[in-house]
This record gives sequence, C-alpha cells and structure tokens, in this order.
Amino acid sequence: MGRGAARSRCPPRLERWLLLLLLGLCRWTAALRGNDNSEALPESIPSAPGTLPHFMEEPDDAYIIKSNPIVLRCKAMPAMQIFFKCNGEWVHQNEHVSEESMDEATGLKVREVFINVTRQQVEDFHGPEDYWCQCVAWSHLGTSKSRKASVRIAYLRKNFEQDPQGKEVPIEGMIVLHCRPPEGVPAAEVEWLKNEEPIDSNLDENIDTRADHNLIIRQARLSDSGNYTCMAANIVAKRRSMSATVVVYVNGGWSSWTEWSNCNARCGRGWQKRSRTCTNPAPLNGGAFCEGMSVQKITCTSLCPVDGSWEVWSEWSVCSPECEHLRVRECIAPPPRNGGKYCEGVSQESENCTEGLCIQDIETASDIALYSGLGAAVIAVAVLVVGVTLYRRSQSEYGVDVIDSSALTGGFQTFNFKTVRQGNSLLLNSSMQPDLTVSRTYSGPICLQDPMDKELMTESSLFNPLSDIKVKVQSSFMVSLGVTERAEYHGKAHSGTFPHGNNRAFGTIQARNKATYIQNLSSISTTSELKTTAIFGHLGGRLVVPNTGVSLLIPHGAIPEESSWEIYLAITQKESSLQPEGTDVLLGPEVTCGPSEVAVSTPFALTIPHCAQVNSEHWNIHLKKRTQQGKWEEVMSVEEETTSCYCLLDPYACHILLNSFGTYALIGEPISECAVRQLKVAVFGCLSCNSLDYNLRVYCMDNTPCAFQEVVSDERLQGGQLLEEPKLLHFKGNTFSLQISVLDIPPFLWRIKPFTACQEVPFSRVWCSSPKPLHCAFSLERYSPATTQLACKVCVRQVKGHEQVLQIQTSILENERETITFFAHDDSNFPAQMGPKAFKIPYSIRQRICATFDTPNAKGKDWQMLAQKNSINRNLSYFATQSSPSAVILDLWEARHQHDGDLDSLACALEEIGRTHSKISDITETEVEEPDFNYSRQNGL
Repeated sequence: MGRGAARSRCPPRLERWLLLLLLGLCRWTAALRGNDNSEALPESIPSAPGTLPHFMEEPDDAYIIKSNPIVLRCKAMPAMQIFFKCNGEWVHQNEHVSEESMDEATGLKVREVFINVTRQQVEDFHGPEDYWCQCVAWSHLGTSKSRKASVRIAYLRKNFEQDPQGKEVPIEGMIVLHCRPPEGVPAAEVEWLKNEEPIDSNLDENIDTRADHNLIIRQARLSDSGNYTCMAANIVAKRRSMSATVVVYVNGGWSSWTEWSNCNARCGRGWQKRSRTCTNPAPLNGGAFCEGMSVQKITCTSLCPVDGSWEVWSEWSVCSPECEHLRVRECIAPPPRNGGKYCEGVSQESENCTEGLCIQDIETASDIALYSGLGAAVIAVAVLVVGVTLYRRSQSEYGVDVIDSSALTGGFQTFNFKTVRQGNSLLLNSSMQPDLTVSRTYSGPICLQDPMDKELMTESSLFNPLSDIKVKVQSSFMVSLGVTERAEYHGKAHSGTFPHGNNRAFGTIQARNKATYIQNLSSISTTSELKTTAIFGHLGGRLVVPNTGVSLLIPHGAIPEESSWEIYLAITQKESSLQPEGTDVLLGPEVTCGPSEVAVSTPFALTIPHCAQVNSEHWNIHLKKRTQQGKWEEVMSVEEETTSCYCLLDPYACHILLNSFGTYALIGEPISECAVRQLKVAVFGCLSCNSLDYNLRVYCMDNTPCAFQEVVSDERLQGGQLLEEPKLLHFKGNTFSLQISVLDIPPFLWRIKPFTACQEVPFSRVWCSSPKPLHCAFSLERYSPATTQLACKVCVRQVKGHEQVLQIQTSILENERETITFFAHDDSNFPAQMGPKAFKIPYSIRQRICATFDTPNAKGKDWQMLAQKNSINRNLSYFATQSSPSAVILDLWEARHQHDGDLDSLACALEEIGRTHSKISDITETEVEEPDFNYSRQNGL
C-alpha cells in the first residue's frame, strides 16, 4: 500500500533509492544467514533510471579433468551485484569470489565474479541435460542473464572400438583402413601415423583421411607399404591403436621373348631356343611369380653343305672356220648346295681340229644366200600377223562391263555400265539401240522397285536382290520400351504390359496365333507433359515416368524424419538447350528432378536410358548438368574416378548416384568409327485423302523407350498403324549415309513412281541430329479399290554397315486390320511407390546385410567384395567415403533391378562370399514388413 501511495504522489528520486536499498538489504540478510528454504532471488528489480548490465565476459563451457575443479567467471558493467545460478538454483553467496572496479572511460562500475565447480557436484547432479551454470547481473534499471555454460567430466576410454586391420593389396589397388576411436568426452580427434610419422592428406591427393576417421589410399604404391597406427586424443589423454601392417605387392610379369637363336647343329638335326624373364615387372613384396615357361625350345634342321662336281665333258663340236672345236662341262654332278664349294677348273676347252693344217679362204657366198632367205621369211610372217589382227579388230564390237554388280543385292546400287550389244542377256532393257560410237557411263542410286524391270534382271545371277535374307511372314511379337528380345513369356501380365525381364530390346512371342496378342496402341500415354510428382517421407520410395525408362529411387533415410517433400521427375520434350559439339551425340532424354533447393543426406539413384552400344574403346560418355543460368557443365566422365557422384553404365540405361537434384543429360563422344548408335526402326501406315493411295512412314529413332513412345503418340493422332515389329539397327560413326527403300511391291496390284522407292539420308543428319525421330514417307497407289491387302519389304541399311528388313503384310482397311500390340512395363500403373513396397529387398534384411558387410573382415569379405559380386569393380573410392558403403551398393542394385527384382542373383552373390546360405527370393510381399524374418541366422545376418 505504501509503495503504491508513494508512486501516486511521485516521490523524489531519493525515496526510490531508499526503497531499492531496503529491499536489497532484506534479501542479502536472508542469504547471509544461510536460509536454504528462503525464496529465490528476484529475476528483476523494480525499474530505476540507469542502464541494463552488459556482460563483458560470460562463462564458457568447461570440462573437469580428473579431480581438478574448474573455475567459471562472469564480468558485467554496470553491475551492482552478480550471482551464479546452476541447474536452476542460486549458488550460495559464500561460494562467490567477486572483484569490483571502475571503468575509466565511462565511469561505470564493473563487477567480476568467480565460482568453483567440483567433480563431486557434477557427478551428484542427475538431470535430463548436462550440468550448467549461468550468471545474473543487477543494475539500477534491471537484470541481465548470461549464456548457459555446460560443465562435463572429461574422459577417454582405453580400448578402441575398432582397430585397423593389416592388408595385402596389389599395386594400384585401393586400401581402406578402418578406425573407430575410444569413447570419450569431448570426442577424440584422430590422427594417422605411418611408421610413427604423421600423415598429412593435404600433401598427398592419393590419401584421404576425412571419411569417418578411415584412411583411404585410392591407388596403392610401393611406398605405401608400412605400419599404420591410429592415434586418438582429447584434452584428457592420448590413445594408440594396434598397428596394421600394409603390404603392397607386385605380381611378376613376363618380358618379351628374345629372338630365336641359331640352330646349334651346323649340319643335320639340332635345336634352337628363345627366352624371357620375369622382370616386367619383377615380383615384389611376396607378389606371385610369373606362370609359364621362361625358355622355349624347338627342333631345327641345318642343311649340310654339298660341294659341286663336274659332269663329264661333252662331245667335241664341229670344226669352226678358225679350225678349232670346243667341248664344255657343267658343275652339276652334283651342283654346289647349302654353301658348298664350286667346282675347281675350267668349264670349256678348245683345240685345233686340223692338226695344224688350217685353210681360211673358203667361199662364203652360200652362207650369204642362206641368211638372206631366212630374213625374207621373217618379214613375210610379220606382215601376215599384222593383217590378221587388223581384220579381227575391224569386226569387233563393244562388250559388257558391269562394275560391282554384287552390291545390287542390298537393294541399292551405284554402278557404271557401257552400252552393250543388242541381244545380250545382261541388258537392263533389251530394246535399247546401242550407240557404237560413244561410250556412255551412268552413276547414281538404282532401286529395284519396278517389278517389270526386276523380271528382266533375274535372268542373270548378278541381279538377284536380297537372296540371303530370311523374312518372317507371320509372327506375333511384343515391343517393350527399351527391353531386348525375350524368347518366352511366362506368367500373367496386365493388359498392355510387358513382363519384367533383364533384356532390353524387342522380342517376338513364339505364339501360334498372332491375333491372340493383338491390342491397340491406346495404352500408350499421349500426354504432352512427361512428368510425375509424389510426396515422399523418411521411408523413401520410387518415382517413375511411365513407359520411358526414366526413374528416381529415394533411399530410406535420405529425407529427414518427420519431414515430407514433394518430389517431381520430368522429361524435356521440347528442343533441348544442350547442343553437342562436333560429332558428340545426345544419347538419351534430358531429365529433370527436383526441387533443386533441397538436399538429401544419402545419395539417390537416377536412371536414364541411352542408345549407345556400350564399349569404352569406342565411346567416351559424359554426364552433364544444367546450371541455374541455363548453361551446361560437365559433372563427370562415366569412366572417371571421383567421390562426388557415381555412374554405372548398363547396356541400355545409366544409373547415377547423386546428392543434388537438377537437370541432367548423357553426352557421347565417339572415339573411333566403330562407335555404334542404336536406332529403332518402325514402319507405320495409313490411307491418304485419296482413297487409292496408301502412305508408309518409316521411322529411325534412338533406341530409348521415351523416343518410341513419342512416335507412337504422334502416329495415333495421324491415324497411323504400326505394321511390323520394330527392329534394332546398329548405326556406326563411319560417315556413311543411311538408305531406306521399299521392295517387292506386288505387280499389277500396287505401283510406286519409278526411282522414288529409295531415299538416302546423309550421315550427319542421322548421327548429329537431336533425339527427335527421323522419318521418311513413301506413297503407294493401288490400281483398283478392290485391292485391300499390301505385302512388301522395307529395307533400312547403312552403306557399308548394318541392315534390317521389315516384312509388311497388312490390310489397308481399318475394320480388317490387325493391330500390333505395344507392351510396356507395368510401371504405367504405379508411377510412384512410397515406403517398403518400393524396394525389392526387405528393410530388415537390408539392415543385416549392411551391418555385416560394413564391418571390415580380415579375409577381405567386406563391402568391397559385395560390390565385386554385383559387377561393381570401378570407382570404389566413392563408396568408401559413404557412412554405409553397403547401403549405397544395395541402392544401386535396387535401381538396376527395378523391373525384375532378381533377388536370387543377390542371394547367390552373398552365398559366394560365404555370408549366407539361403535365398532372399523366398520373401513375399506380405513378408516385407515382418521384422523377424529368418534370413541366414546361422551367419548372423
């Protein structure tokens, strides 16, 4: 009542000071008496003119080492009093040590207070949080509180939770040494020693010590051999792990063979040898010695030398005008061989044949007459030969000269021909009148489309087009988006869907009746926007763009608990902003996943189909990402070793592990002319406005499900009908063009304009074009409206490359026409799956596998072996940087096997490692959520 009356009468400042002082004296008197049951000190004092206390120093977090108490200090200005409050209770005044001073700059009172906290106080405290203290300072205006400082007892256990294990690795192999330091407060820092010398990963890019205290050496070198020790230390103590001995060994390799030595026998049978040494490289540190022989021997035969010998002398010749006669002999009895000596002596002898009585004035007239007669005879024969030759030449005519006629069997021909004699069986048109004065040459594409001309051509074996091609007349088949040929069809499937399988191209169902599997193409999505959206939580799930081969796998735990994200997955259908340079090729669709502003804690798996025939010798494939500015930057090469992301290239799709959403695309750089871009060839047909005309449209598109879906959607709008099972064409990067022709059109029923049945597409248009499908149109005309059936062949081939022939047999009337079934994955019914049902491996089994393989094993049976058994042999350093490498490997397995769920193969891989002896495939969908599934309990999984 008095305080209210004083406030109403507006007492002078002196009275307010007295009231405050009186209240403070009462409180401090109670505190000095040690009354623990008294009321707590006030959090604030009634307002008074002045300034709130400002803390110049606040208490810091502290650790009690052994039994030494710690000191907490607090300093504030201006401050009348400062007291500590620990765990919500005031500390007794007797435990405070205070110092008071004056700030020279402001003239305000500065107070500093100290208290001691003992180990016993911290150990006696039992609360939901750590032992804490804060100080409260008073001034004339009110109170201020400092930050809370926690006090913990520091310690460091002696035993490491996991000591590094010794390893023997081949040179350039990867070394992963695991270390889990002892439990301690504060947490221990880890340092690695090699031969008692600290390791600094900043000085060696080949060494990484950042991944969960582990030591990773990406490519082992000989210098990496040694003893490795894990050092753990905090403010209390240091601990040393057991030393792990790492041996980097080199397996021996043979050098090149030396040249064969000379035969050791100079004459007769002997041997010769060659050798090699195990020095390329030499085995080191216990590496295996080279297998095989270091010396090879073969038998040899050296021919013995044979000296030459003279044959007997010949008879003496007749006596010459010089009165001499000759005789000769040859060194051939035997002749010298194999380095033998030549005969010694002379090969001819001469001597006088008249015993010295020589007459040399004999008449020579008869000899002159003889020689003159012989010369005249030679001249007469020469004149006769010339005359006969001129006569035969005057009677000759030009003959046939057909060049490279064998190429006509491909349906196209570029050839040269000269005019030929009338009546020649090889004439293209026997009614042509030859011009014997001029030689003409024609060069251009010739198409065997006219049946009348073709009947003439079949007279010669040179003009038998497509004699080696076997065409299937009647067949029912299934076409799957990006799924290879499948010989059999087991089990039941939803209408319009293709049963799951590993293969990724087109297949033919071996059925007796084609009509049994006929369905309409209406099952194909015609929406203009290929996009799927769903809401995912901590359990993760799978998102699929139906019938495109594009999917997104969100692993369990990638999204924080008690959070839900709306995630979308879309395919760009408009012209891509990514323009490849030179001969680079966009191998698949441009895929966007998002939202881009969120970040996952575990890598997600993005699957993008591609059209390349995978071969590292012919292709260099890159992953690119579009930035926020719209530019494209390279993320990585598929064959690159990196820890930022991971690409696994399968024959028809690429599975990518990423940590950030965005827009991605695959670019292929051909390394050689043998690089193959796989094209899917499909033929559609429909009646034109003129009821007598029928249009054939031949499409050549990328062998990706989304490309084929786009063609089917466009054809449905135009009334087109798929006429034959699409086929796969291997288009090489050899700069040769693509040729498309229509062959074997029934004569007297259909016709096509001459020389219009062949169309040639330049190489650059096929190879470097965007993923938009390429098509050629052909117009056929029937002679009579009564003709309702069409049978012909469509030949698509690359010059000096692969060729495909599609057999067309169809009715042009809609009410009689059979429709070709298009089978798609049943993911069109389930574009989004959330929670455990989205994964093939039950979560309980997955946890056991991760717990088993994430723990290092002395025999090397860890996650690296799990990766190897699942055909993951490259860029293992990426998995080593993950908190659970086995979990990421299983996520990649889920992405690869989303359509088949081949748990048998995974179980077999585990059995080979020696970890399990039962099959996961026994698990049914109803058992997915059962936590106590009995899976290889004998092995602890």
